[in-house]
Amino acid sequence: MLGGASIVFFAFIGFDAVSTAAQESKNPKRDMPIGILGSLVICTLLFVLFSHVLTGIANYEEFKTAGKEASVAYAISTYMHGYGWLATLITIAILAGFSSVILVMLMGQSRVFYSMSKDGLIPKAFSDLHSKFRTPFKSNWIVFIFASLFGGLVPGSLAGDLTSFGTLFAFVLVCLGIWVMRVKNPEAVRPFKTPLVPLVPILGMVVCGALIFSLKLDTQLAALGWLLFGLVIYFGYSKKNSVLRKGS
Repeated sequence: MLGGASIVFFAFIGFDAVSTAAQESKNPKRDMPIGILGSLVICTLLFVLFSHVLTGIANYEEFKTAGKEASVAYAISTYMHGYGWLATLITIAILAGFSSVILVMLMGQSRVFYSMSKDGLIPKAFSDLHSKFRTPFKSNWIVFIFASLFGGLVPGSLAGDLTSFGTLFAFVLVCLGIWVMRVKNPEAVRPFKTPLVPLVPILGMVVCGALIFSLKLDTQLAALGWLLFGLVIYFGYSKKNSVLRKGS
């Protein structure tokens, strides 16, 4: 169960992406908690109900074999005779859903790079704004090209597992950061305050850490190489160009 949960954890990556749009919301201290927690609750309930219905229609073992990744379409075409048209519509809807998710994540990632660039951690090109639309258009293009190459050349299973690893590892760091900041800077203004610190951060780190160790070994090794690559960039470029380090 832990292995399966760690693999599909990428489904939750979009919720933290909501926070990247904080600069573009009218009242972030109210809108962000509602957007993140509200969508998290609703989607988690839908995920659970969806899985319950799907495994009630077909045995979960049937979805392991090759060619049945589109589990909903498979279940309908196999067990609901005369509803082949519905399976086709669902396949189209899945493609449309993937497209919307890709666009939202590309937007979110470009905003992450924008903030990192403003902090001096990556080159200035990532924070250059379009003269008319006031969006980080160079960052959008760079992310778009890199994500297209990565998605086209890296096997889908490995890419999905690496995404889950990155999300889980980021959540571990966030939980740790909340605990550290609450201890070192207790008087900071917090429009939204995490309850039951340090219990909630500790539970978050334990659960996410357990899911990381449940991933396949080759995924963990690939993620380790990716992290080492990021450390090279940080110590080779980011550290000496950091705005915070310069005291600006």
